Amino acid sequence: MKLVWKLLRQHISIGQFAGFTLANLIGMLIILLGVQFYQDVSSIFSSRESFMKKDYIVVTKQVSTASTFGKSSAFSRKDVKDLKEQPFAKSVGSFQPSDFQVSATMGMKDLGVAFTTEMFFESVEDEYVDFNSSQWSFTPGQESIPIILPRNYLNLYNFGFAQTRGLPKISEGVISMITLGIDIRGVANRAHYEGNIVGFSNRLNTILVPQSFMEWANQEYGTGNPAQPSRLILEVYNPTDDAIAKYFKEKKYETEDDKLEQGKTTWFLKIIVMIVMAVGVLITILALYILMLSVYLLVQKNTTKLENLLLIGYSPARVAMPYQLLTLGLNVLVLIIAIVLLVVVRAQYLQLLQALYPDLLIGGISTAVMVGVGIFVVVSLLNLWAIRQKVATIWKRKD
Repeated sequence: MKLVWKLLRQHISIGQFAGFTLANLIGMLIILLGVQFYQDVSSIFSSRESFMKKDYIVVTKQVSTASTFGKSSAFSRKDVKDLKEQPFAKSVGSFQPSDFQVSATMGMKDLGVAFTTEMFFESVEDEYVDFNSSQWSFTPGQESIPIILPRNYLNLYNFGFAQTRGLPKISEGVISMITLGIDIRGVANRAHYEGNIVGFSNRLNTILVPQSFMEWANQEYGTGNPAQPSRLILEVYNPTDDAIAKYFKEKKYETEDDKLEQGKTTWFLKIIVMIVMAVGVLITILALYILMLSVYLLVQKNTTKLENLLLIGYSPARVAMPYQLLTLGLNVLVLIIAIVLLVVVRAQYLQLLQALYPDLLIGGISTAVMVGVGIFVVVSLLNLWAIRQKVATIWKRKD
């Protein structure tokens, strides 16, 4: 092997192989940075809570002067049916309101720190709630009710009620351990339950309970004439579809959390990352072409030596091996340097992102590394196959 390498390493152009290494490194780094940057930034556009699937849009009707003087702002069955028939709608669910009166007490009565407030409940089909099923459930006879609260309720308490009364502020972790006293007053009966806060929402300005509880409680305590839903939850195929905005404008519908704008932002982010990665793939392909051209020129210059080696009994695989090991080594070097540069560049832009978004969830680089290894395998296999084919061509010509 050493003797074969000594014979074949002549005419090697360091500049050509350096050009391949640099071009391949740039292409690889662009692709890995595109994958990693999208993975790091995408969490900014998702909600902080994990129980509400991010592809859903909460829809309400605009509150107008007519609504104030008696016109209903609830969705009729005809409204729901019409929305389901739209081509952009994948599924439509409705928020079911409570048909009874609810009040809640929070605090520690023994210490004289407690307050009671009137409240309301809403529920939505379980398929639209991504939460631990063991916590998000209710069976008749159960004494506790799982509850999801709007996060701004906690902010109102901390920065409004607690601050003016000199009470301690409560974090999300602490309030999740506090049990609410829930009093339900129906038409002919009333009951007391314990409320267990299992999560907080930025997207929903409502107090959410399981659908199983709402259906049972409306029958048990309700008037028998439950109100129509005032908000819907819509799953769409493509949040950037212009037909959605046109339909909402025509029907005077609104989204509670500007989900359409967030969907458009995420979609444009994906397009930009795909364009950047396409440039990286193009550079990698050009680098592969440079390498193949360099190897072909090198083989062409050593044609006589290769023919002599084949004549004295060396197999085409053995003759091709030095060139294959050379390209394989360059590809390994490119992969290692690209991963190192990825870590360095990522550390720099993460400092900026964390300064802008302190709650940014940061993952690892395993996905980007797997992509890099995949590119390395594909490029290396193409290199090995092309070199073997070139040597095989010389073997056939010798015959």
